[in-house]
Amino acid sequence: MRKRLKPPGGAHWEATLADLITGPNLDQTDIAYCEIIDAHRGLSDEASSELNARLVLILANHIGDIETLRQALALARKDLVDGDT
Repeated sequence: MRKRLKPPGGAHWEATLADLITGPNLDQTDIAYCEIIDAHRGLSDEASSELNARLVLILANHIGDIETLRQALALARKDLVDGDT
């Protein structure tokens, strides 16, 4: 899939968007995990849920591709709801 990107200044270029990466892709997985846990520290359950929702929307915007987002949502939802496979 190719997506046409429009950077500031009006120039155009094309980038190839890959399928969702499901294998290890972080340089420092333990540090990333700790950062996520630390961001929730001291928050109520409600505030923690709001943080998660905000983070999902920020990262969805960063991804910028609906098909990749759909793949991520399907993978995250897998086995959480009866009937999902």
